[in-house]
Amino acid sequence: MAAFKLQSNIGDPSFADVFISEGGLTRLRYLTLHATGNTLAYSLTAFSRLLEVDKGWDYINQDVVERVVELVVTHPLVNILRGAMAILGAIVSHQHSPKTPSNQQETFGFRALKPAIAIYPQFLEMLVSRLSSADHALCANALQLINALMRDAIATGGEGEWPRFITRLQDLGVIKSVYSLMQSQALQDLAQPLLEFQALTKVLLRRWRDVPVDLHKPEHRRALKAIHLASKPEKASDTLEDGSEGQEKKHNPEKWRRLGFETENPSWEFEETGYLGMMDLADYVRKHEDAFQRLLLEQSTFPPRTRCPIARASLAVTAILYDQFEADRSDLDDARTEQALETRSNYDKIFKPLVFQWSRLHLSGLQAFFRLWKTTGAEREDFPKIVDLVRILLEAVVASAKREKTIEEVEDEVDDFDCERLRQLQMELFQFTYEDTWGHHLRQVRDELNHEALSFMKEQRIRCLLQGAWFSNPSTTKDEVNHISQSSEPRAPFRYARLSSNRRFLHYSDFDVKPSDTEADPVLDSLPHKLDLALVSSVASNISTKTPTSRHSSTSTLKQQGSSHKNNSSTTQITIFGHLPSSSTTNHNHTRNPSKSSSNPKSITHSSHKKETRHNREEHSLLVLHPSTHSQASEWLDGLLMLLGQQPLTSETRKLVDLVAEYGLKIRLLNVRFDEQGPEGMGEGGGGGGGPEVPSREGLDEAYYYDMGGS
Repeated sequence: MAAFKLQSNIGDPSFADVFISEGGLTRLRYLTLHATGNTLAYSLTAFSRLLEVDKGWDYINQDVVERVVELVVTHPLVNILRGAMAILGAIVSHQHSPKTPSNQQETFGFRALKPAIAIYPQFLEMLVSRLSSADHALCANALQLINALMRDAIATGGEGEWPRFITRLQDLGVIKSVYSLMQSQALQDLAQPLLEFQALTKVLLRRWRDVPVDLHKPEHRRALKAIHLASKPEKASDTLEDGSEGQEKKHNPEKWRRLGFETENPSWEFEETGYLGMMDLADYVRKHEDAFQRLLLEQSTFPPRTRCPIARASLAVTAILYDQFEADRSDLDDARTEQALETRSNYDKIFKPLVFQWSRLHLSGLQAFFRLWKTTGAEREDFPKIVDLVRILLEAVVASAKREKTIEEVEDEVDDFDCERLRQLQMELFQFTYEDTWGHHLRQVRDELNHEALSFMKEQRIRCLLQGAWFSNPSTTKDEVNHISQSSEPRAPFRYARLSSNRRFLHYSDFDVKPSDTEADPVLDSLPHKLDLALVSSVASNISTKTPTSRHSSTSTLKQQGSSHKNNSSTTQITIFGHLPSSSTTNHNHTRNPSKSSSNPKSITHSSHKKETRHNREEHSLLVLHPSTHSQASEWLDGLLMLLGQQPLTSETRKLVDLVAEYGLKIRLLNVRFDEQGPEGMGEGGGGGGGPEVPSREGLDEAYYYDMGGS
């Protein structure tokens, strides 16, 4: 009972001081070495909490370390294992404390565990297996101990010691276990140690990248030789004068260029990616030797300038992944810093479990490189362009992947990413680049081009009205208030409408027969009805505009067909609404003749009614048109709106406006000279070496020209 209460109170520093001064620490260490059952569990927990407040280090010796390591390896109880791993984690981490005396350095750190691990060699294996425990607290303590061991190995291990230790952990499956934990629902309980392990993984990537490839080192030389031998090089030998083969092998002049290196001295090509690039290339060749050999054989049949540089492609993918995961920004304190700044709602942003699938991501990116090279018919000079495409692809798939996204889903998405979509993303990226370079200048040009495109489309839509069009005329359509006879005669099935050349009147008439394609449309003078556009107040349509704000009041230009006008027709229609003149105005300023057979043109004209009186009169349907196609509906609806000074609202017209504006912008950008690439660092004449020097034309005639590109 005393041990049980001790574990909850000893975390108080003042209580810990009294406990130590009364000699309680000696008894606590005795219980740690000899107790069993719950008493042992309580003692281990109390000891670990005492170490957390930085007290009791004088009682840590090799006997305690060996006892705790033994418990980790042999004891099955979870409550005992939690306390034991917490003590070991504190011992390994304590080396980095500034309070540690120099004569006690051997007592702490990874070196303090090595004698005990020599007695229990299965310690690391059992430690990694605890990551699969159903107890989240045990998983957290085990991962914290692994983080402490990795941190100490990186900080104090020699050049060859820390890579061997990390490789051993990877062989035991620590990467797979942590990857599963980071994608599980237990993330909240394991957030801190998981984030620290992710930061340490980035540190390892940076350490491997910073190791230069040196062919004088045996492991580097062996790795490069294994890559060469996996390619199945041709075995040629010198032939002596008597016809017998000599013992000395003939040197292949393209030994390394055949594998995709740029020169016959491959070591300098690893300068950007270091030993990390060599590891990735060697891993690909080792795991996919058959595919590597088939690819080399296929490439050997192509001309040298069209062969895919396999080695350079592998190094490029390594560099892309390194940048994607921002390995350069990580250090040993990143985990604590991010944990303090980020909230739980941002777990998807800070946790990147795909970094633990580096090898498979490298393979997927490399295969995408091969596919793009073949699909685009690239040549040697196009290598940087393919690298840019792969970078955009991996950024779209990998960098934006959520935490729960599996590596299999990422691989499938990379494989299924089509070139057209990739090209679209590239153009969007170019647009962002232009925005960053020219800023408000580009926005000003785009606004100007949008205005010009809108004016262009306005003229095009109005010309469609000037040309005229045929519409269907269903018998179920409610008659307009005016223009059409209110008699009981059946409605003609076709209607033809056309805008007058002065753009003030809309002429129309109904017909029983529509002329064939070879026959001419009716002339303007043959249309007996005309509508004065000055009377029009709004235009309504059931055409989808995909605009959430397209529903307006009765005084707006566009109104959706709905309850206000009780139109339940399933066909596409355009209804023109307007205000009828008052009775006095009607008698003097317009005529209405319901007789359809009259030879005099029937019209409604308006010349003197005032604007303020129009809002006081009821709106009426003046004309209904039934377009036969969506394009015709877009032309007439937006044409009428733009003719009345309103903005177009159909998606088809908006797309055409955007298309014209984008093409105009691209044409403008084609006229940008080398000395106009941006305001920063650019002096007169293309300062900063931004473009080639323009040669003088002195002494040359008009027939002379020069190549700006230098090709």
